[in-house]
Amino acid sequence: MTKKYQTRASMTSAELRLALPETVSVAMSEIAEDVQEGLLALAVGTGLQVMAAMMAQDVSAVCGPKGKHDPDRTAVRHGTEAGSVTLGGRRVPVERPRMRSADGSGELPVPAYELFSSTEVLGRMAMGRMLAGLSSRRYRAGLEPVGQRVEQSARSTSKSAVSRRFVAATETALGELLAADLSGLDLVALMVDGVHFGEHLCVVALGIGIDGVKHPLGLAEGSTENTSVVTDLLTGLRDRGLDTSRPIFVGIDGGKALRAAVVRVFDHPVIGRCQLHKLRNVADKLPEHLASTVTKRMRAAYHADSAIVAEAQLEALAKELDRTHPGAAASLREGLAETLTVLRLNVSPTLARTLRSTNSIESMISIARDHSTNVKNWQNGTMALRWCAAGMLEAGTQFRRVNGHLHLPALRAALDEHVAAQSVGAVRHDDTVIAA
Repeated sequence: MTKKYQTRASMTSAELRLALPETVSVAMSEIAEDVQEGLLALAVGTGLQVMAAMMAQDVSAVCGPKGKHDPDRTAVRHGTEAGSVTLGGRRVPVERPRMRSADGSGELPVPAYELFSSTEVLGRMAMGRMLAGLSSRRYRAGLEPVGQRVEQSARSTSKSAVSRRFVAATETALGELLAADLSGLDLVALMVDGVHFGEHLCVVALGIGIDGVKHPLGLAEGSTENTSVVTDLLTGLRDRGLDTSRPIFVGIDGGKALRAAVVRVFDHPVIGRCQLHKLRNVADKLPEHLASTVTKRMRAAYHADSAIVAEAQLEALAKELDRTHPGAAASLREGLAETLTVLRLNVSPTLARTLRSTNSIESMISIARDHSTNVKNWQNGTMALRWCAAGMLEAGTQFRRVNGHLHLPALRAALDEHVAAQSVGAVRHDDTVIAA
């Protein structure tokens, strides 16, 4: 006997309508008890009878009317056997009809049964409920009531069964995320950051298209302090079709490994360091009474009229801190120019709010982390990758366009101009060196 699950799923709506019986007689005596448990239980009992009628209709369409000989029939009835269908996140036993080809070559599928017996929906439901915070032990509590008669015979709701389905569903999500074709994306900005799951850390990438839509791009298990891990992630994006040859804004939190990997993979990256991270890093090296004052001055500089003015203000602040708090002064100077990239590109204020920090990718990370709060034992890096991928895809369903997305074409023009100016400057420098 062969089982060809989900063959029915690809049928058109017209084909489905043709398979439906014109009328269905419902035996009310069989669902009388369900009436006591409410409308949903009644609907479930009625639905099971309708499904049985649909399966009988499918058999009659191929084998002909029961009890009438048809010399031209292509299949014959072959009795029934125990089967099961998916209902409300559980498997419910049913009696399914069988039919074999008239020439004896083998058993033929019953389309209605193939449709309703598909297990794919169980995996989706398990992943959806567990990402929503329902543990595998409490999976049954989140199921819709279908009536005591059906509930008593249902299966596939145990902790182990739900866990197996969740693992399979998240493996699929991870595979889809890592194999998605990126050649059709027109990205103007990219952000890279890390998220911890227990002792494991996943490096994730988020792209912002020219239309303002955010795209979860990929992930890798490792450390943001490891340049090779980040390089492998970004190289993987390039291998999947992402255009790394044109200028692109890249937002990072300031990690040296992130910067090194970005420069290694992208031809013309314009790197912008997160101003919020810089504010926190400097404040952490100052006493509380001074930290608030320095933070206010740094924020004022970040909102200056130009990058030149901002750099002068920040350098003056660093000089003031040199004698009393040299650690804070060094932190302020480290990567100072890249914290002013948004100002240097003359980005509009609304879009600047999006690009001056890594909040866009941290929002995705927060969603992925929140969905895994029930996990207490992170067994390995693969488990972390599966949960992270599922969380990223779930976050993708909640994304909105970034603030200031109407100004992204102007950002694209500014990036092209900035890279062109750098190229001219590099050529002039080379000419000066050769002449000397």
